[in-house]
Amino acid sequence: MGLEIMDDVRRDYIYNLVRRGKREDGRGFQDYREIKVEKGIIKKAEGSARVKIGNTEVLVGVKLEPGEPFPDSPDKGVIITNAELVPLASPEFEPGPPNEDSVQLARVVDRGIRGSEAIDLSKLCIEEGEKVWIVFIDIHVLDNDGNLVDAAALGAIASLLNLRMPAERYGLSGEGEEMIPLQDKPVAVTMVDIGGEILVDPNYNEEKAAVSGLTVISNTDGTISGMQKYGREGLKEEKVSEMVEMGIEKADELRQRFL
Repeated sequence: MGLEIMDDVRRDYIYNLVRRGKREDGRGFQDYREIKVEKGIIKKAEGSARVKIGNTEVLVGVKLEPGEPFPDSPDKGVIITNAELVPLASPEFEPGPPNEDSVQLARVVDRGIRGSEAIDLSKLCIEEGEKVWIVFIDIHVLDNDGNLVDAAALGAIASLLNLRMPAERYGLSGEGEEMIPLQDKPVAVTMVDIGGEILVDPNYNEEKAAVSGLTVISNTDGTISGMQKYGREGLKEEKVSEMVEMGIEKADELRQRFL
């Protein structure tokens, strides 16, 4: 049986399950898989976290280094977010430079952090126009069983929660490491549309079966800091509204449990 035929069979199986009000792993439509968040596991990083959502596993490390500011923001620090899709994490991932999927993953996580203004970039200024702190957020996908965005976004915020400026290491201060408090905790919630039903936290097979999906990144006060649409079909306005409301509600649950 060819791969395309196998994919079609699996897609039909998922679709028919949903039509009967069921999911492949027995969850309710609005339920997440089991989530585990482990912080501070990379000792040489300024912040780190490993996040597991079901069998999906992501490792995030944050490093700070002094560098030059952008010309249009001379008194603000810089955030650079990268994602690496480790080939061992999925047969679909290939070695080499970042591809479209890794770029999109990094971009969505970055958008939530910037849109929420979680980090006060003005506090990362060392010398205006000359030197600022550059925050490198590196996402490493260790195992992909769907919904990488939520795992990566949760890992990024968990890593940033106890972020400190390594001033002494770079000879910039003799007063220890100043902590950078987060101004917000944006949380991403991804949903897919299968057979007209909204499923939260899609696993790998559900992602493949879905005709469309939406990631909603919301802040502590319920405002939206980012959204990303997926899939080959559009979403009606009422469906988007329903997803946004659901995404904000689920984000608040995740925030209270893990951040």
